Amino acid sequence: MKKGVLLVNLGTPDSPSTKDVRKFLREFLLDPLVVDLPALSRWLLVNLIIAPFRAPKSAQEYQLLWTKRGSPLKFHSHDLLAKIKTALPQELAIEMAMRYQNPSIAVGLESLRTQGCDQILVVPLFPQYAEATNLSVINEVKRQLQVMDWSVDAEFTDSFPEHKGYIEAIVAAAELQDQPFDHTLFSFHSLPERQLKKLNSSCLSNDCCAELSASNENCYRAQCFATARAIAKQLDLTPEQYTVSFQSRQGRIPWVQPYTDEVVQQLADSGTQRLCVFSPAFVADCLETNIELGHTYKELFLAHGGKSFYLAPCVNSHDLWVKALSDIILNDDIVHRT
Repeated sequence: MKKGVLLVNLGTPDSPSTKDVRKFLREFLLDPLVVDLPALSRWLLVNLIIAPFRAPKSAQEYQLLWTKRGSPLKFHSHDLLAKIKTALPQELAIEMAMRYQNPSIAVGLESLRTQGCDQILVVPLFPQYAEATNLSVINEVKRQLQVMDWSVDAEFTDSFPEHKGYIEAIVAAAELQDQPFDHTLFSFHSLPERQLKKLNSSCLSNDCCAELSASNENCYRAQCFATARAIAKQLDLTPEQYTVSFQSRQGRIPWVQPYTDEVVQQLADSGTQRLCVFSPAFVADCLETNIELGHTYKELFLAHGGKSFYLAPCVNSHDLWVKALSDIILNDDIVHRT
């Protein structure tokens, strides 16, 4: 039997042009697991309001993000793919795909089929579980397999919020080198509260995220706090020395809190001078890390009296992340059969 591995990240526009950003936004936001509204309401909201009006602004932000190699999320993913191919047994066929835009999941699956794979492992590169990310990848893979009429044996890895190797890679990639900080902030991507409550009606109670247990093991917010605690332990931080927050909220509905922009301002207003920021929900630098955190929120912190704002890079293609990902791929205990 020949086994194939498909690594899947979220995705990025093909270019920073308004046209390509609009195309990306439409594909992304029309996913019913991302914008969980009735189909007609979702179509009208995305196509008549969000995509037309947000695309030009987002395109300007992507232009700030873009490099000679293109989008950081994409080229870091390519670098990771090259390293992981070297680290894993040569008999494995390994491809990289994006949930939205290119390279697509369909193209990645077709490549694995062409290479003669009769068993595949799909690895969603999202450390904390959410329906809008992990489940969306699972559903799209299954849909594409039906379209391809390919009855291959498919498995999917679960989330890995406390994976020892991933935590070590986050700390190593940060390259703190004993830099002095007054406080550390762990900022995760936020989600609408209703999406969390669908999975667990008791979610967001005061003690929900204090620890991971059987009752909240699929709670995105609880997994984010677990990741933060694991990194804080590696850094020897006390609970008073760090804060967990959530960024990228949209609209007026309640999203998972506390909100990063409010926390950043509160920290500066309370006298924090030197802030260290991690973004452990992302395995590759992207718009939300480099621009939202590294530009917008940095300016907010400095405008309110802060002096130093250090944004730790994501794990990208760091050697320890390659080692951790190899373990995730080869360790059967991490595989979640769906």
